[in-house]
Amino acid sequence: MADGGRWRPPRPCEAYHAEWKLCLSARHFLHSYYVHGKWPTCEQWHRDLASCQAWEQHHSAEAQRSLCKSEHARIQAEKKHNLVWALRQTPPADWHLPLPEEKDK
Repeated sequence: MADGGRWRPPRPCEAYHAEWKLCLSARHFLHSYYVHGKWPTCEQWHRDLASCQAWEQHHSAEAQRSLCKSEHARIQAEKKHNLVWALRQTPPADWHLPLPEEKDK
């Protein structure tokens, strides 16, 4: 915290405003419906924007807790997606052998 130890929101308020406006756009609505089969919910971005503005104006402790909780939940949601491929610990035993189509030449 370079500004004298004061807490700062994880993102500037303009970032929350931009995310909220993007969430409300027609393109995002159609994309979300096509990919996920449901309309997006934008209330969380609006709450985060309101909390950020409350922090900027009044240094509200409740706004600080709300933003921290929201960012933590967003990070945890990003981490819960499983990998599509299983990662190998060692290479296959025959990794150095020629591929089948090279054997036929």
